[in-house]
Amino acid sequence: MSSENQQKPKALPPSSPRHVAIIMDGNGRWAKSRGKLRIFGHQAGVKSVRRAVSFAVSHHFDALTLYAFSSENWNRPSQEVSALMELFVRALDSEVKSLHKHNVRLCIIGDTSRFGMRLQERIRRSEALTCNNDGLTLNIAANYGGRWDIIQGVRQLADRVQEGILRPDQIDEDALCQVVCMNELAPVDLVIRTGGEHRISNFLLWQIAYAELFFTDVLWPDFDDAVFEGALNAFAQRERRFGGTTPNDANAS
Repeated sequence: MSSENQQKPKALPPSSPRHVAIIMDGNGRWAKSRGKLRIFGHQAGVKSVRRAVSFAVSHHFDALTLYAFSSENWNRPSQEVSALMELFVRALDSEVKSLHKHNVRLCIIGDTSRFGMRLQERIRRSEALTCNNDGLTLNIAANYGGRWDIIQGVRQLADRVQEGILRPDQIDEDALCQVVCMNELAPVDLVIRTGGEHRISNFLLWQIAYAELFFTDVLWPDFDDAVFEGALNAFAQRERRFGGTTPNDANAS
């Protein structure tokens, strides 16, 4: 993708987003309210992932990015982390053929080197199977953090300077855009967070600079097409200025 795709976009009339990102929050509380272990909520959350992907395909999104496991989630109890890793493996095994059948390209973004070899192999196989699909791009953020993303991009640029490929004065927004995750995709238009919290939690800090934010109290396992549609309706009502002004603002005294 050329760097222009990641530059500040022109203001557009309200429309459906091309790229939606979701912070899937509330699995643990959903399970607790039912007297179950947290992993029960994560298992239920997989069904919501399936619904969200189906919705994105039917609405012809370019990309859907889901925050599955942050770099801070390693601080959770080891039993829960182990169960999440096993769930990730099983989900890849059970879902990738269906994704491929529906022309979905699967990408895992984040530092996957910390995962066990079994999971890393599943990731490689899943991405390879779907790499030539040209429908929806489904990004799963796993062991991902926005700060990590920016730092790994800066390190790439620093290496290029050290190798004499790049001059320090050539490092600008466009240069960094080309080395952060998802640099080949359209910028994120809409961020949805479920579970009632109103924060970004170190998610896609660079990529959501001009995204619209939508927060809902609905816990992730209960996230369905109606809630997704509500987020799109809210998005359609937003006036996206991208740091500029509207004609009315410009003419105001």
